Amino acid sequence: MTSLWRTNGLGAAAVLCLLIGSRAMAQAPEGDGSIEGSSDVVDQGMGDPAVDLTPPQPATPPVAPQPATLTRESVCNDRQDDDGDGLADCADADCFDSSYCQAGGSEERTNRACSDWIDNDGDGAVDCEDDDCSGDHITVCGGSFSGGAAGGGAGLSNPADQDEIPELEGDMSVEDLVGRMGDVDGERNDYLCSDGVDNDGDGRTDCQDFGCRFDPSVTVCSSAPGIRFSVVAGIAGSLRIDETPDIDGDGFTEYTDPAGDVRFTRIQLRALGPIPFIQNSFFLINLRAERTLRMTFATFNIPISNEGHYISLNSGSGGLSPGLIVSTSKQPLLDPPFYLFNAFERGNGAALEVGGPITSDNMLRFRVFAAGGSGEFNGNVGGRFFRSDERNFSYAGGAQLHVNLVGQYDRFDTPYLYTPVPLTAAITAGARFDQRPVERYVAWNVFGTLRFWHLSFRAESYSRYVLDFDGIQTAWNFQASVLLIPRTLMLAADVGGFFVPLEYDPAVLAEVGGFSSEFREPIEQFQWRVAMHWYYFRNIGILSLLYSMNIECQQVFGDSCTPAEATPDAALTEHEVRLEAQFRF
Repeated sequence: MTSLWRTNGLGAAAVLCLLIGSRAMAQAPEGDGSIEGSSDVVDQGMGDPAVDLTPPQPATPPVAPQPATLTRESVCNDRQDDDGDGLADCADADCFDSSYCQAGGSEERTNRACSDWIDNDGDGAVDCEDDDCSGDHITVCGGSFSGGAAGGGAGLSNPADQDEIPELEGDMSVEDLVGRMGDVDGERNDYLCSDGVDNDGDGRTDCQDFGCRFDPSVTVCSSAPGIRFSVVAGIAGSLRIDETPDIDGDGFTEYTDPAGDVRFTRIQLRALGPIPFIQNSFFLINLRAERTLRMTFATFNIPISNEGHYISLNSGSGGLSPGLIVSTSKQPLLDPPFYLFNAFERGNGAALEVGGPITSDNMLRFRVFAAGGSGEFNGNVGGRFFRSDERNFSYAGGAQLHVNLVGQYDRFDTPYLYTPVPLTAAITAGARFDQRPVERYVAWNVFGTLRFWHLSFRAESYSRYVLDFDGIQTAWNFQASVLLIPRTLMLAADVGGFFVPLEYDPAVLAEVGGFSSEFREPIEQFQWRVAMHWYYFRNIGILSLLYSMNIECQQVFGDSCTPAEATPDAALTEHEVRLEAQFRF
């Protein structure tokens, strides 16, 4: 009854107002049609003493207040935006202190718990950012966990839109989406695709990013969630010929008999994925198995902020050159240029690294690292041995600054070209100090890359000043790649070398016991290589033809260059042709 009275009262009041307004407009003079003019006319009509139809004031029914007029979220568990500010319940700051919005006390394993803006289980991850919300029975997080717990768990404001794949035109494949249709080509490796951050600022985070989803070299975003297993296998047939100048004085260049071989050149096994119960964490354990089973690299990345900063415990990625840290599947010349870092990057026991963005757009990034260990490295992570009773402890520390000049690039990205790429330019510069068992040196490294359309260029210089022998040594490398036919043929070539201009004082060498496994004799080297790659199955199966020429000599005193089993002033030149089939999955 009360409801009915209110309805009828409102209706009568509305009719009465219409009658008054109509009479007033009929009696009033013409106005200018403005809102002010119309208001004046109505006031004159209502003030006419001849006809006073104004209802008694107390009879006007009260109007209930609307939610939008509230100034605070009044109820924190009704799933309503009570104050109309666009934030409901525990998402509104008005409810942060409410007992309904406190973390802990229940599990985050239901649709309701995964959409209530509460960290129900108190693990630091809210709703769709929590791994517990990645199950098949959770529907409110659709799209947020593409790639599962491996790192795609950054909650998206509209997961359905983020998961949508644009229309493909002509003969386009999904790989052609990378760097196009709103995607910025800046997330294409397992590290950036699992940190919970939109590193390239294109609105797609981790496994929602086209580079993470469609680049087969990214393994954390495959359909199966959790820990992933990755394999890189290569089998090759090779032919090698060694050449030396005229050693015996007969006027002819000496060549060895061709040496052929067929073997597995690489079997890389990797386990990678999230560290349990640590959101946006990442671990990688890398093994090589082509000769013997040995663990060659391990890293554990833990986020320390929501902007992409991290702390990493690893087995030695704290160097400056990217050549040793990228997968063997990302080497366009099949093997890294070992002369580039052989004298600069030595095996440590373990390393600690902290890094992340300096600017919010990732234009500037930094790394700071420290490493240490004693003994000699035996090729296995944690494997150390001593040839004598000496227990010298080695340590190193340094820092690096990364600048994205155009686009986004990361040192873990692949140099391969499979489809045309957008313009990207970046430069990295850093320095380090190393205390080795016998020598001490300060080293500095500069690396730059430029990628656009069908072309990719990389240049790197690595130098060190050896304190004990007062001299500088330098290595350099330049690499270029051309995508001849997209998704079919790529040509790559590089050239570089390592130079030993300093002279080792015999007296100082005698003091340190001469060259040894802990103090290697430097080998001057010059090398150039060229390789043609045929993608016979997407970019998972690759057939490569490589030619390389490598010149080595040992420069110990003065300008003499003495290869093994040769007279002074002679150099050893190696020629190799290799045909290799590779699988990467």
